[in-house]
Amino acid sequence: MNLQFIADGLIMGALIGLGAIGVTLTYSILRFANFAHGEFLAWGTYFTLALASGFGAMFGGSGTIGALSFGWPVLLAGLLAAVLTGLLALVLDRILFAKLRERGNAIVMVMASFGASMALRSLLEFLFTSEPAYFSRDIQIASPLGLGIRLTPDQVFLLGFTLVIVIVMERFMALSPTGRAMRAVSENPVLARVSGVDVDHVIRATWMIGGALACAAGVMLGITVQIRPFMGFDLLLPLFAAAILGGIGSVPGAVIGGLIVGVAEASAVQIVGADYRAAIAFLILIAVLLVKPSGLFGGRS
Repeated sequence: MNLQFIADGLIMGALIGLGAIGVTLTYSILRFANFAHGEFLAWGTYFTLALASGFGAMFGGSGTIGALSFGWPVLLAGLLAAVLTGLLALVLDRILFAKLRERGNAIVMVMASFGASMALRSLLEFLFTSEPAYFSRDIQIASPLGLGIRLTPDQVFLLGFTLVIVIVMERFMALSPTGRAMRAVSENPVLARVSGVDVDHVIRATWMIGGALACAAGVMLGITVQIRPFMGFDLLLPLFAAAILGGIGSVPGAVIGGLIVGVAEASAVQIVGADYRAAIAFLILIAVLLVKPSGLFGGRS
C-alpha cells in the first residue's frame, strides 16, 4: 500500500494551517475577510530570501544544519522577516483598514483588501520579477518510513515546526494577558472595551501575529517547493477554507482544517487528477458553509 499522497497532503496541510491561523485571528477579531493575507505570506518569504542572501554574503557559507537544506542564515532571516511582515501588516492597517474600520463597513474593507492584494503582489513582482527563486537548489534524499511513505528532512522539520507553533499559540491565547484580551475582543469588542481592554493594542497584536505566521508559512513553502510572487495568492482559497472548516477564532482548528484540506487535495489528485486540485478547497468551503457554518471547533458563524 502506497500512502505517499497522504504524507504529501499532510505537508501541504501543515503549510496551509500555519497561514490559516492569521486568517482566523483576523476574521474573528477584526470582523472582515482580509484577502491581502496571502501577500503577507509572499512578502515574508521574499524578505527572508533577501536577508538570508545578505547574511550569506557577509559571513560566507550556507551554514547548513545537519541534513536540512537550509541553515542559520535562513533561520535568522526568517525571524527578522517575521517582524518585518508583521510591520507591513501594521502599516497596511494604518494607511487603509483603520480608516475604513472607523466607518464600520465590512464590505468596503473586503473590497479594499482585494485592491491591497493586487498592489502588493504587483509591487513584489516588479521588485523581484516573476522568475522562481529558491533558498537552496540542493536535492534532498527522502527517507522511507513504511507503507510507501518517504519524507525529506525538510518535510519532517516542517511538521515538527507546525506542531510547536500550534502549542505555543494555544498557550499564548489561553494564558497571556494579550491572548485573553484577543479572545475577549473576538467575543464582544464593545463589551471588551468597556471592561478596560485596550482594543487598539489587540488589533496591533493581531496584525503582528498574523503577519509573522504568514511569513513562517511562506518560508516553509519556499523551502519545500519554490518562491514565486503568486505563491500567497495561490494558497488564499485553501487558507480561508481551512480557517472556516476549523472554526473561526480557533488556532488548533485552523491547523486541523489545513491538514484536512491538504489531504483532501492530495487525495483528489489520485482520484480525478491534478487539474481539479484547486477546486477541492472551494468545494470544502461550500460544504462547510452549508452544513456547519460554525466549523468543527464551534467558532462564530
